[in-house]
Amino acid sequence: MKIGVSSYSFSRLVHEGVMRQVDVISKAREMGFDVLEFSTIAVPKGRALADFAAELRQEAGRVGMPLVNYTIGADFLGGSGGDLKAEIERVRREVDVAAILGVPGMRHDASGGFPAGHTGPKGFDDALPRLIEGCRAVTEYAAAKGIRTMVENHGYFCQDSDRVEKLINGVGHANFGALIDLGNFVCVDEDPGLAVGRLARYAFHAHAKDFHLKPGSAPHPGEGWNLSRGGNFWRGAIVGHGSVPLLQALRALKRTGYDGVLSIEFEGMEDVLQGIRIGQANLRRLVGSI
Repeated sequence: MKIGVSSYSFSRLVHEGVMRQVDVISKAREMGFDVLEFSTIAVPKGRALADFAAELRQEAGRVGMPLVNYTIGADFLGGSGGDLKAEIERVRREVDVAAILGVPGMRHDASGGFPAGHTGPKGFDDALPRLIEGCRAVTEYAAAKGIRTMVENHGYFCQDSDRVEKLINGVGHANFGALIDLGNFVCVDEDPGLAVGRLARYAFHAHAKDFHLKPGSAPHPGEGWNLSRGGNFWRGAIVGHGSVPLLQALRALKRTGYDGVLSIEFEGMEDVLQGIRIGQANLRRLVGSI
């Protein structure tokens, strides 16, 4: 497996002005990562997204850092003002950006749930036909450009492994699969080892992420902690420092023959570069043990 890192891991430094997003490329190379993915490109003021994407690709080529994925948001229920055709077209334009970057894959969300004010049924199965339509329209467009599309276990509404599996099989297209985030399942109170075991055969790409966890029956731990859908507490951790059963999840991926990218997404409270560095060392050691 190739060990990569998401630009999202450096986002705190970019937002604070410590680092430009284009500098993430050389920093990832310097830190010894095999590949890099871009998550929600932070376009500099006065620049166009397509133009900046071309600059990122040029810089990646200059420093010898392969770009492997492009990660964006999408919502086929409430996005683009609830206009499904408009949201499909918007996401297709992001596929064009992925083509400019030269990446083989793009992850987009499916939905964060029904918008406020929605009346009528609100279950996942009620939303599924519309989500299938949106995802299929995007992947058909992307397939013509040689880009595979995928949905991630992310956003609470489309995060459980059974929901992700239903969506992938509903789309039923060889160009559409899963970006499996090893840690995100805890946000919907699902065991990551079991969930990765369910979805591993659909994996196009994977995120290595870890979380500290506390039960919802305990007092609120304070600043930095978030609530799962079922009311348990989670906080971003350095890969290998948290409670996610990473080794079990990695074994589940390996059993299906997955030999793709494991891309670190660091969102802990620790120093960013230290957290990424330690996480990479821990992840390489874990992968080497399976």
